[in-house]
Amino acid sequence: VQLQASGGGLVQAGGSLRLSCVASGTIFSFNAMSWYRQAPGKQRELVATVALGGSTNYADSVKGRFTISRDGAKNTVYLQMNSLKPEDIAVYYCRGSYQRDYWGQGTLVTVSS
Repeated sequence: VQLQASGGGLVQAGGSLRLSCVASGTIFSFNAMSWYRQAPGKQRELVATVALGGSTNYADSVKGRFTISRDGAKNTVYLQMNSLKPEDIAVYYCRGSYQRDYWGQGTLVTVSS
């Protein structure tokens, strides 16, 4: 099983980015798919989670700005990030959970002020 994240880049404060994470090699649907991020010098933190049924949870710091969605049939998860702030700068990782956790490689998001 492999998860491939993409969509990171450089954006000005107030701008938007859309991250994607595509899983391959699976014959099951992840129970949950999530985005995490790790800023320089900080621990990895949960950004948002979407369950197979569609329920979502967000970190307080991104509520109202970020939207997580998924295509369950394709084990694909997206993160629409709007109103980006310099404090959103981090490497963003996707995770799929089914009996164990599977992680994608990170994609870097940089926000210029």
